[in-house]
Amino acid sequence: MSVKIRLKRMGAKKNPFYRIVVADSRAPHNGRQIETIGTYNPVSEPKELKLNEELALQWLGNGAQPSDTVRNLFASQGIMEKFHNAKNNK
Repeated sequence: MSVKIRLKRMGAKKNPFYRIVVADSRAPHNGRQIETIGTYNPVSEPKELKLNEELALQWLGNGAQPSDTVRNLFASQGIMEKFHNAKNNK
Protein backbone atom coordinates (compact mmCIF):
# COMPACT_ATOMS: atom_id res chain seq x y z
CA MET A 1 0.00 0.00 0.00
CA SER A 2 1.49 3.29 -1.10
CA VAL A 3 0.65 6.18 1.22
CA LYS A 4 0.47 9.83 0.16
CA ILE A 5 0.25 13.09 2.08
CA ARG A 6 -2.05 15.35 0.08
CA LEU A 7 -4.65 18.10 0.23
CA LYS A 8 -8.37 17.40 0.65
CA ARG A 9 -10.52 20.29 -0.56
CA MET A 10 -13.23 21.56 1.76
CA GLY A 11 -15.15 24.82 1.90
CA ALA A 12 -17.67 26.52 -0.34
CA LYS A 13 -17.54 27.45 -4.00
CA LYS A 14 -14.83 30.08 -4.64
CA ASN A 15 -13.77 29.82 -0.98
CA PRO A 16 -11.43 26.83 -0.77
CA PHE A 17 -10.15 25.42 2.47
CA TYR A 18 -7.88 22.37 2.58
CA ARG A 19 -7.11 19.62 5.07
CA ILE A 20 -3.68 18.04 4.87
CA VAL A 21 -4.39 14.31 5.05
CA VAL A 22 -2.58 11.00 4.88
CA ALA A 23 -4.35 8.65 2.48
CA ASP A 24 -3.86 5.51 0.44
CA SER A 25 -2.81 6.55 -3.07
CA ARG A 26 -5.64 4.46 -4.56
CA ALA A 27 -8.34 6.28 -2.53
CA PRO A 28 -10.39 8.99 -4.28
CA HIS A 29 -8.98 12.50 -4.04
CA ASN A 30 -11.57 13.72 -1.54
CA GLY A 31 -12.44 10.25 -0.31
CA ARG A 32 -11.21 8.00 2.47
CA GLN A 33 -8.27 9.14 4.55
CA ILE A 34 -6.08 7.55 7.20
CA GLU A 35 -5.36 10.64 9.31
CA THR A 36 -5.64 14.45 9.22
CA ILE A 37 -2.37 16.18 10.10
CA GLY A 38 -3.20 19.82 9.43
CA THR A 39 -5.16 22.52 7.62
CA TYR A 40 -4.35 25.14 4.97
CA ASN A 41 -6.40 28.26 4.17
CA PRO A 42 -5.05 30.04 1.07
CA VAL A 43 -7.85 32.65 1.03
CA SER A 44 -7.11 34.34 4.37
CA GLU A 45 -4.57 37.13 4.47
CA PRO A 46 -1.89 36.08 5.35
CA LYS A 47 -2.30 32.47 4.24
CA GLU A 48 -2.95 30.26 7.25
CA LEU A 49 -1.21 26.90 7.73
CA LYS A 50 -1.74 24.81 10.86
CA LEU A 51 0.24 21.60 10.98
CA ASN A 52 1.06 18.86 13.49
CA GLU A 53 4.80 18.73 12.84
CA GLU A 54 5.38 15.53 14.85
CA LEU A 55 2.78 13.61 12.86
CA ALA A 56 4.13 14.95 9.56
CA LEU A 57 7.68 13.84 10.40
CA GLN A 58 6.41 10.47 11.63
CA TRP A 59 4.53 9.78 8.38
CA LEU A 60 7.47 10.94 6.26
CA GLY A 61 9.71 8.61 8.25
CA ASN A 62 7.29 5.75 7.62
CA GLY A 63 7.59 6.30 3.87
CA ALA A 64 4.59 8.48 3.01
CA GLN A 65 5.15 10.54 -0.15
CA PRO A 66 3.97 14.19 -0.08
CA SER A 67 2.29 15.69 -3.14
CA ASP A 68 4.10 18.58 -4.84
CA THR A 69 1.95 21.22 -3.13
CA VAL A 70 2.29 19.60 0.29
CA ARG A 71 6.05 19.31 -0.23
CA ASN A 72 6.19 23.08 -0.88
CA LEU A 73 4.10 23.80 2.22
CA PHE A 74 6.33 21.54 4.34
CA ALA A 75 9.44 23.23 2.92
CA SER A 76 8.08 26.67 3.83
CA GLN A 77 7.64 25.46 7.44
CA GLY A 78 11.09 23.81 7.55
CA ILE A 79 9.72 20.28 7.93
CA MET A 80 11.44 18.88 4.84
CA GLU A 81 14.79 20.20 6.08
CA LYS A 82 14.27 18.60 9.51
CA PHE A 83 13.28 15.32 7.85
CA HIS A 84 16.37 15.25 5.60
CA ASN A 85 18.67 16.18 8.50
CA ALA A 86 17.19 13.43 10.69
CA LYS A 87 17.48 10.90 7.84
CA ASN A 88 21.12 11.80 7.11
CA ASN A 89 22.16 11.71 10.79
CA LYS A 90 21.09 8.07 11.22
